[in-house]
Amino acid sequence: MKQLFMLLFTSLLLFSCGNEPNQQTEEETSDYTSDMAREHHDDSPVANEATEYEPRTDVVSSTVQYGEIDGRALNGFMAEPADSEGDDSIPSVILIHEWWGLNDNIQTMTRRLAGEGYRVLAVDFYGDEVAQDMENAQRLMRAAMENFDAGLSNLDQAADFLSAHSSGSVGIMGWCFGGAWTLNAAIAMSDKLDAGVIYYGRVNTNPEELAAIDIPLLGIFGEDDGGIPVEGVREFESILNDLGKNAEIHIYEGADHAFANPSGNRYQPEAAADAWEKTLEFLNANLR
Repeated sequence: MKQLFMLLFTSLLLFSCGNEPNQQTEEETSDYTSDMAREHHDDSPVANEATEYEPRTDVVSSTVQYGEIDGRALNGFMAEPADSEGDDSIPSVILIHEWWGLNDNIQTMTRRLAGEGYRVLAVDFYGDEVAQDMENAQRLMRAAMENFDAGLSNLDQAADFLSAHSSGSVGIMGWCFGGAWTLNAAIAMSDKLDAGVIYYGRVNTNPEELAAIDIPLLGIFGEDDGGIPVEGVREFESILNDLGKNAEIHIYEGADHAFANPSGNRYQPEAAADAWEKTLEFLNANLR
C-alpha cells in the first residue's frame, strides 16, 4: 500500500510540473542573486559614448502596455523600423533586461535591434522600477525570481501581444537576468517562440527539463564569468548536444560577466561586437 501511495504521489507531482522549469527554492534564488551581486560589486550602469548606438535604419519607438498581472499593468518599450508600420509580416523579438531593469541601455539595444528589421518589445519584470546601484538591483531581481509564475506569465503575454501585431516569427533574447529567463521561456513556452538568444544567463543542466526545448538557441558566455561558471556552461552545452537540440554555444576567452553591456565597467568592445554579429546572423537565419 505504501509503495502504491508513493507511486501515485510521484505521478501527480510529475504531471503537475509539466514542461515548466522547476521553480527555484528560496535558497537557490538567494544564491543566484548573491552570485550576481558579487559579479556586479564594482559595476554600475553609466551612460557613455559606447552606449550611443544609432540604429542602422530609422525606427519609431514608444511605451506600450502589453498585458497585466494581478491588476498591475505590464509596460514595455517597443521599437520597429519606421517604414514597417502596419506591416504584419516582419519578425518580432522579446527583449529581457539585465538585473538593472529596463533602463536607457536596454531601450538603446531595443532600437538598435529594430534598426535591423525587427519589431522589438523590451519587457519589464520590475514594475517600472530601474536600479542605479547593486543593492536595489539585487532587491528587484530577488523579488522577480521568487515570483516564477508571474515571470512566465509576463513573457507569455508579451508573446501574445507581438503575435497580435504580426504574423511573423517571434524570438526571445536577454542578458544576465534576462538570459536566465530566456532559457526558462525556451523550456516552458517553445510553442510560442521560434528562436532564443541567451547572453550569460544562468544555465539549467536538468536533462528532463531541457528536453522540452523545441527552438534553436544561441548562447553567449564569458570564460571568466564567476557568476555563470564556464564548467556549468560546458555541461549545459553537452546535455543539449546529447538531446539533439539545435544549439550554438560561444564562450569568449578572457571575457567576464556582462562583457556585452556598454554601460557597464566590464564592457569588452571586440567580444561584444563579435557576439552582436553572431546574434544578428542567428536571428536572421531562424526568424526570417
